Amino acid sequence: MRFGGIEAIRDVSFHVEDGEILAVIGPNGAGKSTIFNCINGIYRPNGGFILFDGNNIVGLKPHQIARKGVARTFQNIALFRNMTVLDNLLLGRNPYLNSGILWGGLFLGKALKEELENRSVVEEIIDFLEMERFRKKPVGALPFGIQKRVELGRALALKPKVLLLDEPVSGMNVEETEDIARFIVDIKEEFGITILIVEHDMGVVMDISDRVIVINFGVKIAEGIPQEVARHSSVIKAYLGEGEKTSATGTTP
Repeated sequence: MRFGGIEAIRDVSFHVEDGEILAVIGPNGAGKSTIFNCINGIYRPNGGFILFDGNNIVGLKPHQIARKGVARTFQNIALFRNMTVLDNLLLGRNPYLNSGILWGGLFLGKALKEELENRSVVEEIIDFLEMERFRKKPVGALPFGIQKRVELGRALALKPKVLLLDEPVSGMNVEETEDIARFIVDIKEEFGITILIVEHDMGVVMDISDRVIVINFGVKIAEGIPQEVARHSSVIKAYLGEGEKTSATGTTP
C-alpha cells in the first residue's frame, strides 16, 4: 500500500485460522492500521490480494465487506454521541434491514419481524457486555471505557465471522483494560469469532493472543506464539533500539 512516495506496507503476508486471536503489533507508524484499512475496504491496496472465505475481496467497498462478515472497531471512537447505547448497537444491524421503505413506514409484516429480531440480538449483546444500566443513556454521557464497550458491541451486532479490533484498550485504566480483555476472550470462546487485534498494550497481547505478527516500517519482521515473538531479536530491536538488545533479551517488549 503506497501513499505517493511512501510505502506504508510492503510484501506483508499472513493468514488467520478460524477461531483464533491474532495480534498485529509494532511501533507507532509501522503500518498496522493500514493493514486493517485494506482488509475492510477503506483503502484499496496497490498490489496483492486479500482472501476471505477463499474469495479475493480487494476492490469491494466497506459495506460489501461488512455484509460478508467482517466487522471492525476503530482506534478513535466512532459512535453517535447523542444517540443511546441501544440505538448505536441497532446501527450494527443495518445490513439485515431488507424490508424496504413501504413496510418500514407502516411498521408491519416483514419490517416488524426484522425489528423484533434485531432488538433480540442487541439485547443479547447488552447482556453479554454487561451494559444493562446504560442501555437508554446517550453515549456521549458515558465514561470512555463504556463507550469502547459500546463500539465493541456495535461490531458484534453485525454477527461477524471476523472481528477487527483496532487498539481496543487504548486510553483505558487497568480495570477497564481487564474487562475488555475478558470480553475479547469470551467472544472467541462463546461465539467462535475469529479476531484480529492491533494493540500497544503488550500485557494484553501476551495474555490473550494465540499468535502474534510484528510489523515495522511496513514489513513483517516476526511471527509466532507470543512467548517466541517477545524474545525475537528483531522485535526487541524495533521496540527498544539496537543499543538495548543485549540487556533486553528475554524480556517482554
